[in-house]
Amino acid sequence: MFLQSIFSLVPERGYKQSECWEIFSRSPVAQALREPSLQLVQKILLGNSWIDKRHFAVEPIEMLFDLPAESLNRKFEELAPKLASLSLREILEMSHLKPSELDALFVCTCTGYLCPGLSSHIAERVGLRPDSFLIDIVGHGCGAALPTLRAVKSFLSENPGCYAAAVAVELSSTAFYVDDDPGTLVSLCIFADGCCSTLWHSSKRGLGWRFKDFFSLHIPQDREKLRFENSQGKLRNKLHRSVPVLAAEAVAGLYRDFIAKGGSPAQRLIVHPGGKEVLIELQKRFPESRFEESAEILRLYGNMSSPSVLFAFQKGIESQPEEKEILLFSFGAGFSCYGCRVSRED
Repeated sequence: MFLQSIFSLVPERGYKQSECWEIFSRSPVAQALREPSLQLVQKILLGNSWIDKRHFAVEPIEMLFDLPAESLNRKFEELAPKLASLSLREILEMSHLKPSELDALFVCTCTGYLCPGLSSHIAERVGLRPDSFLIDIVGHGCGAALPTLRAVKSFLSENPGCYAAAVAVELSSTAFYVDDDPGTLVSLCIFADGCCSTLWHSSKRGLGWRFKDFFSLHIPQDREKLRFENSQGKLRNKLHRSVPVLAAEAVAGLYRDFIAKGGSPAQRLIVHPGGKEVLIELQKRFPESRFEESAEILRLYGNMSSPSVLFAFQKGIESQPEEKEILLFSFGAGFSCYGCRVSRED
């Protein structure tokens, strides 16, 4: 399938990491933490986390620490469709496509739950046809964008001539949880909000980028090292300290399997910018890859979960348009890892 257009979007309000520390340190929840926990948050937010700024949809951000679970989900229901709809409208306009000409909408998220899902709300806002195919893909965490695109490819294979859009949208701010566990505190310091929409067609060349081979890896024995759990009605992120190594090993293993099955080594690898330590571990295993796009997205926006890898991909094709082949990798809850081969076909 061929990429027709891509558009990345973050909420308007951004906060430097130092501002995040100032806001958090004044909050009642911060005062309830043990001193080592507070020091950890301070170390990350005021230290070299490779993150300069993060954007949040909820305003004022201070209210997040006082909202009960129901109110947090209502914020997600209010703000996630709004952000996603703006992004979707942009890709339709970029491709000179009317909303009524979009045949399918795929949406992935993990930071909030709605029934009917986000796709229903987005379709209504944008004005899609009543018979447009809508589907929501949930439960894949930060890795969700690539399996969502794999589902898009399957749809287009069965429905040649159709247009399909994929939207990866996360409001990590509505899933922040504060306690003395280091994993929840690290999550609080690196995650952010964002959205990326892409438009696809089975044969029209569009931007010239063809998404071909998809591959994946599922490691259920490591499920408890990275996942959301429900705590007091809220989403609580479990993030084990071994995740950077686990993620890097999973990407390296998936890459080796791809090559062993006859895949050609790509000159450029673009990965989900999961955090500073993740990128450091990946650089150890791929010394010829600097992952500049991923590091730059992390610096500008933090870890936005599922859309982050597409932010990095967009930056990659805009900054290095002469590239002919790219391998994309994402990873997340499961523990899972996903890959995709992308080729330039002018």
